Amino acid sequence: MTAAVITRVNGPVVEIRTDGGLAMLDLVEVGPRRLPGEVIALDGATATVQVYEYTGGLKPGDEIVPTGGPLAAELGPGLLGGVFDGVLRRLHSGTAWIEPGGGGGTGVAERRWSFAPAAQVAEQLTPGATLGTVRESAAIDHHVLVPPDAGGTVEWIAPPGDLVLGDVVARVEGRELGLTQRWPVRRPRPVRARLAGSEPLVTGQRVLDLLFPVARGSTAAIPGGFGTGKTVALQQIAKWCNASVIVYVGCGERGNELADVLEEFEALEDPRTGQSLLDRTVLIANTSNMPVMAREASIYTGVTVAEYYRDMGYDAVVIADSTSRWAEALRELASRTGELPAEEGYPAGLSSALADFYERASQVQTLGDKLASVSILGAVSPPGGDLTEPVTSHTRRFVRAVWSLDRDLAYARHYPAVSWRDSSARDVDQLAAWQAEHGDPGWLQRRAVALRLLTDADRIESIAQLVGADSLPGRERITLRTARLLREAVLQQSALLDNDQFSSPAKQRALLALVLDVHERLMILLDRGMPVAELESVDLSSVLRARYDTAPDDAAEVDRIGRDLMHALDEIE
Repeated sequence: MTAAVITRVNGPVVEIRTDGGLAMLDLVEVGPRRLPGEVIALDGATATVQVYEYTGGLKPGDEIVPTGGPLAAELGPGLLGGVFDGVLRRLHSGTAWIEPGGGGGTGVAERRWSFAPAAQVAEQLTPGATLGTVRESAAIDHHVLVPPDAGGTVEWIAPPGDLVLGDVVARVEGRELGLTQRWPVRRPRPVRARLAGSEPLVTGQRVLDLLFPVARGSTAAIPGGFGTGKTVALQQIAKWCNASVIVYVGCGERGNELADVLEEFEALEDPRTGQSLLDRTVLIANTSNMPVMAREASIYTGVTVAEYYRDMGYDAVVIADSTSRWAEALRELASRTGELPAEEGYPAGLSSALADFYERASQVQTLGDKLASVSILGAVSPPGGDLTEPVTSHTRRFVRAVWSLDRDLAYARHYPAVSWRDSSARDVDQLAAWQAEHGDPGWLQRRAVALRLLTDADRIESIAQLVGADSLPGRERITLRTARLLREAVLQQSALLDNDQFSSPAKQRALLALVLDVHERLMILLDRGMPVAELESVDLSSVLRARYDTAPDDAAEVDRIGRDLMHALDEIE
């Protein structure tokens, strides 16, 4: 490689002089401490590099060493349960900082893995085929795969036994393959086919699963101002969603929040295995006090890790908190490179960058013929809660669901503060077909009735503020009461109560059906001449208590409460 030297240092951006040998997105080592950097612009003999470390001490004349390839992640056993920085260097126990220029691999070099071969000598293997397995955690068997750019006849395979990360496990067509493989983080891993998502990603959060569902392999955004509960909502989804692997990307968030996430995941019991939830979680921590350019790379690193486990046949979820902080890193980079600013100083390529990120979510048929998915959920933190700012408005274009958080709901202690006015879901039709095929043909109708009830109540409340609720017609007064019941007994959910922080799909259906049945029965009694004041005095507290008096999967008990209440309403008739 041709030698290159620094000519100018501008924060995390370094200009270098080179006689050739560099390409766009090449990884280089900068200065005497070998700081990692990436080529982002080439202009003749001048190249611009974004450095993923603090650049204090760099000066003109320092040498640049090309590595000959792009920024790549080392993928292999040991990722689950680990905490890494934005370019997937392990943050070791007891410290949240890496020495500048530290290599810091992803795995623990001395750990031994019990390898069980799954291929045989002379077997023909295609890219994505399984060479063998190691037990990575109580929840996940790690499949050692043939890389996407390899394949052919197995000439040698390692026997069963303990291996470390640097060991060779097989030789295929003369190429030695190990427990790990490297993959460029900005390049999507190839698949055999991309498929339309048809099965719901169950989050356990009633307002999302009932009103604004998202399919496996789809995308969702959670925009909301400060204090509306974005981080808690994402943590709840990470804890309870029906994905096999969680990749949690703390992108520019406060360090104490990520420390809380780590502590909670370690303490939380995984209902599948009884072990720590961290055993199937990869935490990428690029906090607000870490190098800003590593923040820009962190979301691509997270998606690459998720695609790696997807290729093993697992459903993975990437949770990015938050993409607004990532966009701020893009803005800082653009300003330092002299790029012409667009809306609010963001680069003109912001829209394309967001599209590239969310495009990597999909349900796929892998190269190894497995059905798996990567779903992406991203928080958006608009300054001042302005949902018309560029990051929010562009994100809405590319995601399949928007779970917009409402400040008024949050201040009223209604959590999750998901607004039924501003939220949306594009996967409803295919998910309704899936629900019908799996024994719930009334799912779509219940959702429509619930949304109509909430919308009608919002309209009536605005009138009631002018004329008073007692002046309203009887049907509108009943609508107000049952809409409030719907909000408090179904949509509101506590992250602190064992029976309420998660609801199974069956319990969700039962709670919603209970409220809608009450609404319908009260309307019937009103039409039969019963005074509205008497109907408003009916005790419906059992409906409010049902969400936390019953177990997370106890739909039968909710149904019993509904039958008893219907019987009581029939008696007052």
